[in-house]
Amino acid sequence: MSFEFRVNGRIDRPVAEVFDAVVNPDQISKYFVTLGGVSGPLVAGTTVTWWGNVPIEVEAVEPHERIVLRWDAMVEKEEEPYRTKVEMRFQPLEDGATMVTIAETGWRENARGQKSSYMNCEGWSQMLACMKAWLEYGINLRQGYYVSELSGQPATEPPL
Repeated sequence: MSFEFRVNGRIDRPVAEVFDAVVNPDQISKYFVTLGGVSGPLVAGTTVTWWGNVPIEVEAVEPHERIVLRWDAMVEKEEEPYRTKVEMRFQPLEDGATMVTIAETGWRENARGQKSSYMNCEGWSQMLACMKAWLEYGINLRQGYYVSELSGQPATEPPL
């Protein structure tokens, strides 16, 4: 069984504004990558860092339509590193809003892969909620959301 997911949400803003909120480091660092920032815009063929030290390989950027990223999956100490694929799609809606769909695939079919896919599903769902709050109401939902970030540390796996 492969581990993958897709989440989506409607943002009541035009597709150009919503797309910019993801590719523009000044925007995404205001509602999602709030700790450590973003090293640069998402441009196909480049690698940027999010949260100060997480490499994001930008595979494709189709303005106002699609972004494809690859980033390191969480692995156990003895596992070889690998990357998952994140694909974001931006669909303009008849009412002038935008439907954003985020899919992530490529985890190993083991317990760590399953756990990581669930955690990332939560993270991308939270990203969509934060983007909606930021773009529609100017509210940063991310601030104070993760206890670790209150002390200046990136969001981590919560203890059981």
